[in-house]
Amino acid sequence: MPVAFRIRRATLADLPVLVALERRAFTTDHLSPRQYRHHLTNPRALVLAAVDRGGLLGKAVALFRKDSDIARLYSIAVDDAARGRGIAKALLRAVERGARARGCTRMRLEVAQKNAGAIALYERLGYRRFGAYACFYEDGTDAWRYEKTLRAEKSTSRSP
Repeated sequence: MPVAFRIRRATLADLPVLVALERRAFTTDHLSPRQYRHHLTNPRALVLAAVDRGGLLGKAVALFRKDSDIARLYSIAVDDAARGRGIAKALLRAVERGARARGCTRMRLEVAQKNAGAIALYERLGYRRFGAYACFYEDGTDAWRYEKTLRAEKSTSRSP
């Protein structure tokens, strides 16, 4: 049985492992250490880390524009060794909660058209395709655009 993990805000102390995961997870379009440092300290960004006793398992970066109700999932990745544990789903749900807490009503993202696994996850979680970008990524790969309406979460509080 896999060891439990938790989702938390990433910190500047996580910078080396975030950059290392970025390099392992993506062949192009890497976030640089400087970009991560900016996002980690920027109030209009949310960087989350999925961790267990062994360290970083995955990460997600969401961006928020001033005076906009649309949040953007900028990047999400799970280490190959940690796949199959529901980490991407947990990160995505945590990003959605963070977006709702900031008053966002929609989340948008782009995904490589050839990334069937990510597309399946997004669609299972209620994201709907609404457009495309040709040659979106550095290597010329095309991207689909997806959006999800963020509804208020149901209260899970219980009376004692």
